[in-house]
Amino acid sequence: ATAPARAFLALIRDTLYQIGAARREKGAIARQMYAIGVQSLLFITVTIGFLGMILVYQVATQVEKILPDFSMIGAAFLQIMIKEFAPTIAGMMIATRVGSGIAAEIGSMVVTEQVDALRMCNADPVNYLIVPRFLAAGVMMVCLTIYATLIGEITGMLTGMVGFGIHPLTFLSVQLVKTGDLVSGVLKAFAYGCAIPLIAGQAGLEATGGSEGVGWATTRAVVNASFAVVLLDFVISGLIFAIF
Repeated sequence: ATAPARAFLALIRDTLYQIGAARREKGAIARQMYAIGVQSLLFITVTIGFLGMILVYQVATQVEKILPDFSMIGAAFLQIMIKEFAPTIAGMMIATRVGSGIAAEIGSMVVTEQVDALRMCNADPVNYLIVPRFLAAGVMMVCLTIYATLIGEITGMLTGMVGFGIHPLTFLSVQLVKTGDLVSGVLKAFAYGCAIPLIAGQAGLEATGGSEGVGWATTRAVVNASFAVVLLDFVISGLIFAIF
């Protein structure tokens, strides 16, 4: 277990070094921002939209049975959406969609010896393959989390309005949202955005053999990235709770 951990730490060190030290191909980060962020919009819209509807429906149904007062549902929903639901669900979705893509792309380049060709041309594979994805994912994950919060809030509000007669202004309440919730949401999103391309990139760079090796690298990337999202969620939640 120590060798993969050492390799991962070395990859983090090299990535951070290359961000400041090396020049990159023009437009590389913008292309990755488009691939990671813009091309994930439909996936996030549909998934978060339906999850927002389901969550509000389930909670409102239970509240209706016990205490028919819906005045705090919107405020509580927005709070949980900002600090937990939007960043973590979006993180999981990016871990599966983007993580698998990064691992497959880099893994294919490794097994077809394109990464060796990069080294022969004196181009650093970390700077060329990992850094643009790392920078793009860090920024786009925060943007996608804000977008996911808006989508979840809209579909939740519509569910509350149509299904339970909750007034939109009652639902769109920010009274429970504290500074710690906002910090938690943004910090989680940024942490997931940084972790996913590093984990997926390492899985791709360690691919061996032919297409079967790329398949294994892709699976490992998705599993490890998803686990990292859960672990970071736990650590950051505890940290924010301790601070705020």
